[in-house]
Amino acid sequence: MIQAYEEFVDFIAAGTTPKGIVDFSPSQATKDQVAELIHRQKTVGLSAEEAAELNHYLEMEHLMRLAKARAREYLADQ
Repeated sequence: MIQAYEEFVDFIAAGTTPKGIVDFSPSQATKDQVAELIHRQKTVGLSAEEAAELNHYLEMEHLMRLAKARAREYLADQ
């Protein structure tokens, strides 16, 4: 999950535009890690640490969805 946090923090720290927010996507490595956690959650279960990692990622994903929706509104108003 460190990689996902680093990507998110780097994205924010670099500054952005509404279009940049709409275009943001996590790396393939982060997507693969989350997919693996979801698969394991559904099949064999997760440790407490893994469940926390997945929950943190889902919280970041929720924030990005909200930011993308707001950015689309800004772009539509321009």
